[in-house]
Amino acid sequence: MNNNAAGLVGLIPIVLFLIAALIVSIVIRNRSRKAGGGFVKEYFIGNRGLGGFVLAMTTIATYGSVSSFVGGPGQAWETGFGWVYMAAVQVTTLFLLYGIMGKKMALLSRKLGAVTVIDVIRARYRSNAIANIAALIIVLFFAATMVAQFVGGAKLFEAVTGYSYVVGLCLFGIAVIIFTTVGGFRGVAVTDAMCGVAMLVGIAVLAGGILNEAGGYTNIMDTIAANHPQMLEPLSAGTMPVSLYFTQWLLVGIFTFALPQSAVRCMGFKDTKSLHRALILGTVIMGAMIIGVTALGVLAAGVLTDDLTAYGNSIDNIIPQAIVQTLPPWLAGIAIIGPIAASISTVSSLLIASSSAIIKDLWLHRAAQQGTVITEQAVSRSSQIITLAIGAVVFVLSIVPPDVIWKINMFAFGGLETAFCWVFVGALFWKRANKTGALLSMAGGVVAYCVCMAAGITFFGMHQIVIGITVSFVLMVVGSLLGKPSDPKALEPFFPEEEKPAKAA
Repeated sequence: MNNNAAGLVGLIPIVLFLIAALIVSIVIRNRSRKAGGGFVKEYFIGNRGLGGFVLAMTTIATYGSVSSFVGGPGQAWETGFGWVYMAAVQVTTLFLLYGIMGKKMALLSRKLGAVTVIDVIRARYRSNAIANIAALIIVLFFAATMVAQFVGGAKLFEAVTGYSYVVGLCLFGIAVIIFTTVGGFRGVAVTDAMCGVAMLVGIAVLAGGILNEAGGYTNIMDTIAANHPQMLEPLSAGTMPVSLYFTQWLLVGIFTFALPQSAVRCMGFKDTKSLHRALILGTVIMGAMIIGVTALGVLAAGVLTDDLTAYGNSIDNIIPQAIVQTLPPWLAGIAIIGPIAASISTVSSLLIASSSAIIKDLWLHRAAQQGTVITEQAVSRSSQIITLAIGAVVFVLSIVPPDVIWKINMFAFGGLETAFCWVFVGALFWKRANKTGALLSMAGGVVAYCVCMAAGITFFGMHQIVIGITVSFVLMVVGSLLGKPSDPKALEPFFPEEEKPAKAA
């Protein structure tokens, strides 16, 4: 089979998947219109109707970006099992998210009529400044993450199908922008569930291809032991120091509950049973997915035995090369759906969250303050235009691709965690937290994090998330203790007083 024919065969499963996702978005959108409930609640939070499976899969798919399928395994190919052990902490992400934020965020959002996480922050701290800064941070860091997803997906498409980077970018970039614009939150959640299933299938297909090509697991381990024995050690002969484990566990594990794109899922589930089911299902599936896909990078070392220069000097090329080298074109087309689905699910979730930050948290709130009445039709049209516009901007920024997409993704993770971690924790669990502390924590923490990232400043060689999250915490505590206490009326929904038992006669 010549290259053009092989590329076409590999392209067919991808196109079919994108068409299916688009059809699902249109169907979901039509059903939601018939169901009623108001455009804003439906478009931005799905009328709080997500069941356990969809909730679990949309959270996993939103978290599991293309860097999880390309950058992470590529790093494991170079580093070894140490990178797999480091990635294993991500098994806790849904447990922490639903356990810390799930029930209380759901109850509060219903009590307050909140549609976005910024609605909750605004209600708790009674500050437009904090809400506006939060919206700006969300849009900027989400844009960086979306660029990484577009780039990763298009590079993978180019490597596997043989079509150009720009063709791949146009194909699924335009598709994801359109079905996100059309489907809204519920459409995104359902297509995320589809993407999650596609990710699992892609992992299984590629694992089979690598094991078959290398002659089995034992042969792979023998090859690694002979050529790169350090890859079998937890510390990888010093390339995986304990400090790296510690900071990566903070960055991609413990503090991920504060990611706003995940926290908003806690506002969209149907009932407590759905939350509990999502926690169990999600934790099991997340473990299988993250550990499985990262381990693929180590297995690929038994097939791709040259040094990195043979693969374009980029670890982002390892998984694409593994797909091309170990699978026939039609199976390669199926395997590539996994990482492309990861890209699609992350972009769609961030697009809808960015749109809600602009429309709901800035425009509609300001209109309400001014007493301006905006029709539902105008809100609907504007929301879809903004979603489309943000997607278009990110698409244009992705035409000239940056290198090492997992680093871009981790930078955005750290910025969002620094901005929202203590603001969320203070809002939900600390009565003394106030707008002074929240404002200093969010703004000061992000500035400290970004400056340290730009200047390469570290603390004992650890990732800058340690500096950002520490500065953010200190500023929250100091600002809250020195600032004016929060209005008791603002605290009431967050800390309802328990009814006192009646005194005995």
